[in-house]
Amino acid sequence: MNGSAVSIDHVSKSFGDFQALDDINFTIKKGEFFSLLGPSGCGKTTLLRIIAGFEFPDDGAVLFDDLNIIPLPANKRPSNTVFQSYALFPHLSVYENVAFPLRLRKEKKSVIDEKVRHYLHLVQLDQHISKKPNQLSGGQRQRVAIARALINEPKVLLLDEPLSALDAKLRSNLLVDLDALHDKIGITFIYVTHDQSEALAVSDRIAVMNQGHVLQVGTPFEIYESPATQFVAQFIGETNLFESTVVNCEPYQVPGKEQEFMVTLNTPALGMQAQLTGETAATREEDKNILVTDYEHTDVGQKVAFTIRPEKIRITTEEPKINGRKDINVFRGVVEEPVYTGFQSKFYVRLENGSIIKVFKQHVNYLDDGPEIAWKDTVYVSWAAEDGYIVEDINK
Repeated sequence: MNGSAVSIDHVSKSFGDFQALDDINFTIKKGEFFSLLGPSGCGKTTLLRIIAGFEFPDDGAVLFDDLNIIPLPANKRPSNTVFQSYALFPHLSVYENVAFPLRLRKEKKSVIDEKVRHYLHLVQLDQHISKKPNQLSGGQRQRVAIARALINEPKVLLLDEPLSALDAKLRSNLLVDLDALHDKIGITFIYVTHDQSEALAVSDRIAVMNQGHVLQVGTPFEIYESPATQFVAQFIGETNLFESTVVNCEPYQVPGKEQEFMVTLNTPALGMQAQLTGETAATREEDKNILVTDYEHTDVGQKVAFTIRPEKIRITTEEPKINGRKDINVFRGVVEEPVYTGFQSKFYVRLENGSIIKVFKQHVNYLDDGPEIAWKDTVYVSWAAEDGYIVEDINK
């Protein structure tokens, strides 16, 4: 790996009365593709600008490996930034735009030529070397900006929503190319985006931010499958989320697994008591229960939220045969709204108690899809205990 580890050490930043960053503290590994993800105004761009040297924190430090870079001006830091707006010189050719940083350093002509051609080849612009920026597509202009940022051979490449000005298909293609480029050069990438699908697609790890705080740092799998808070669960993809109160919690041993917990929840939105398994399973009550994965012991009276992703729910026109399994949740309802999106259909199902639950059904094979489900059909929705998840104590 050619990059640097980047440590964000208790960084805070205010603009007047507005707290943009509040005691941010985490470490990005050397050579990692790391994303700062969150809605507009969450503080992600402010943090990137502090790393780049365009802003300075009120408190805290930023370390590249063991060096605190806060005292260094932007042009002395071993990092370069790719901006959303490209920031290319319109009167210079692609070649001269990429060569510009080396000309400032008064590098030899032979060195400049070799490096410019090398980095333009990396971003697949060999055939456009003599063109001006206005002769290129948006994606090609962004590739020029990336090549220019890389030619100084930084330890860290900072990318500030670099794809947000592009159309969806081009953005998707360039995202794949950007991930491949990271694999080739091996330096640390720090990528700012508000688009959760981008972050999930390319990141080694993600920091989810909101209102100046980092809510969770983890791999895409961890962020999606095990969200730490209601905000993370709802911001990353789509989900069904319910608030509940713990009325009982008992240990339960699943064969071949570590000890889990059976948590019994009172869930007003579902009009019944719900049981959840964490790293546990449990005996099932005679009445309908909801079983959801939990990983920690919870206290009686504790208010929690739990989530179930729509794609993990099965929807059928006939009651599913669960063959005595105690970890399957089954509810009956009526389809309020079916939405066909090509590769999948989305169903909004009103359960018998009046609650709405979202279900996604992917179209894999026409013959395997079963009977077509239409508006106002009576259906059954079901999911396994392990597919639900308690996301947080909402008393906190």
